[in-house]
Amino acid sequence: MRVASLIAQPAEPAEHASKLGSDADERARAAELSARAARERIPLMMPSLPTARELLPYLERIDAARWYSNFGPLVSEFEARIAASFASAGPVRVVSLSSCTAGIELALRALSLPAGAPILVPALTFIATASAVRCAGLSPVVADVDPDNWLLTPEIARAAVRTIGARAVVPVTTFGADQDGEAWNAFARDTGVPVIIDAAAGFGNQRDPGPTCAIFSLHATKPLAAGEGGFVVTRDAALAHAIRRLSNFGINLDRPNDGPIGTAVATGTNAKLSEYHAAVALASLDRWPDIAAERATLYAHSVRAAQAACGGRLALQAAAPDTVRSVCAYRFPTPDQRDRAEAACKQRGIGTRRWYLPTIDRQPAFGHVAHLPTPTADYVGERLLGVPFYPGLAPAAIDEIAATLGTAFAS
Repeated sequence: MRVASLIAQPAEPAEHASKLGSDADERARAAELSARAARERIPLMMPSLPTARELLPYLERIDAARWYSNFGPLVSEFEARIAASFASAGPVRVVSLSSCTAGIELALRALSLPAGAPILVPALTFIATASAVRCAGLSPVVADVDPDNWLLTPEIARAAVRTIGARAVVPVTTFGADQDGEAWNAFARDTGVPVIIDAAAGFGNQRDPGPTCAIFSLHATKPLAAGEGGFVVTRDAALAHAIRRLSNFGINLDRPNDGPIGTAVATGTNAKLSEYHAAVALASLDRWPDIAAERATLYAHSVRAAQAACGGRLALQAAAPDTVRSVCAYRFPTPDQRDRAEAACKQRGIGTRRWYLPTIDRQPAFGHVAHLPTPTADYVGERLLGVPFYPGLAPAAIDEIAATLGTAFAS
């Protein structure tokens, strides 16, 4: 018998025991996700980032400069190249950040809205959109989406603003489909309501940053990937400066009229992009034309094969023909057909995901938030299924996925 077992141990506090249970639950979930990934012959997503050889020139520059964070030269170069890519939108400012989610939060905070102010978000989006609103001390209000493009549009927002008096709108480039920048500019002029576009998957598609700003993700699963990171694009120089300051603990670095240099003049956070992430982002930018072209080819093949196997009965998100797709999602005619396709894929080791279910208003953390009627988001969400889509996906795998989806329509 071990000596330690003979020594009386103090009882664990209830909250500590709860924490242990929570950690155990998380470990169990992580194990299940790992097991599921191992069972998938064709995974849902596969990040495609630059190779070590492509990164090496940028890493050598980091070594030479010995500058690793705090607005280094690679970050500055990345921001300049992104700004140049938005030339059609006129002069813009770019602020790189640790994530798109952080960008949304800081952009909202920079607007200095009243605490708890209602902010309109779509029901059909990733939880990060609503989480950023909540972390900014504001209140997400869930709204419906358009039946064709599955987006929160200016037309939907106009009616919602009249109903709830929203103080800002955060529309999303869901699955990468671009938001109508000109229409949102008109919306902002008419209503005076700021518009922060959550363009997480929208690089290459969202060419107009809208009336306030657009915020993009560099997550590993996005077409333009750096592992982690994000950036804000805006025409508003003052807003860009405020976001950059908030991303660096609120420290005043360059404006004596705002307070002593080197002191915190706002309550900020640490949301800067490191030089290493900027290196990966720059290497991804070097490859961007090839990335966009490959994704276009893959998506066209996937849709042709799936529609042929399903008798043309799958509905697609309405988007511009040159949209750079981040995922491949189909809307089935009925929830039952979606469920049958999902089960068939699981049986064959093909990864799938129900984007985005549950919708925001049905997520446990947001079930109590205010929400307007969302019949379209509910209808679309209950029928959506995402299937494998990533660079390097073999043509034979695409055809197998399509054939498997087709079994949902077998009599």
